[in-house]
Amino acid sequence: MTRLAALLVLTLAAVDQGAPAPAVNQESCPAIGALTMSTQPLSPDQMTRELVLVPGTVARPGLASPTRAPWINTNGSRFMRNTAAKYRYELPAGKGALGAAEALVYSADAVLQIAPADLSAACGIVTFVKATPSVQLPDLADIGIVDDGSAVVGEVMNLFVRRNLLFQIVPAPQPGFAVNVKVGTPEYPVAEAADPSAFALKIRRQLTDERRRMRIFGSEVVVGRLTGDDKRIRLHLLNYGNREIAGLRVRLRGTYRGGDAYVPGQGRVDLIDFSVADGATEFSVPLLTTYAIVDLK
Repeated sequence: MTRLAALLVLTLAAVDQGAPAPAVNQESCPAIGALTMSTQPLSPDQMTRELVLVPGTVARPGLASPTRAPWINTNGSRFMRNTAAKYRYELPAGKGALGAAEALVYSADAVLQIAPADLSAACGIVTFVKATPSVQLPDLADIGIVDDGSAVVGEVMNLFVRRNLLFQIVPAPQPGFAVNVKVGTPEYPVAEAADPSAFALKIRRQLTDERRRMRIFGSEVVVGRLTGDDKRIRLHLLNYGNREIAGLRVRLRGTYRGGDAYVPGQGRVDLIDFSVADGATEFSVPLLTTYAIVDLK
């Protein structure tokens, strides 16, 4: 393992672009995604990339309380906001697998500097995604948001991701969304958006829980990304917490037949307590580690 860590430099070409993957050490991870991982210091060229947050839950001095939701560091909205940018993670021990999963879920062009101790877990995420049936589906969203490039709108989108309010960035309000948000209008003044937590709650109330495409119960540290078309959907679940979650409950708007769930280290697993009622489908994932994929038809 020491020799492997010393040699490890993975360059993985974007799988959805159809480009041939560059040669990599065959002892290391299989190639997939626009992802580079190294246990060594990053090169000067790699250091010019945009530094992102260390994903996970963090303590915020003065904000902790028994009733307050944990603060999640996620880069999802940043990746959605600028799909063409090149990013870098500098990850402490224990964060390699989550960083790899997050970058792959959002198809980010990212370099990950990981701890040698995380090599097995990070490669396990790559191997897991490689072994899971590949499908490319568009994002599903309830909210259209006009991005004016401001920090205020950026933080609003960050809260949307953290609260599992599915959104799509649009150039102008679109009729296909239940709610359209344009900060700076009389309905959504900048002063309100400056408090992104309260603003996200306002949008959730406008949307209503009944109309949300996706709801996650029993955890405040799981973020979902929902993709699909008129034939099937794929749900990505990222666990930003430090513990495995047993029996995570998910509700999706729409009626679907039973499907498949895939979890790193477990492979395909059966969904439990599957039910369809009142125009919605509910199920539980038996055990969520860092990442899971759910396919429904």
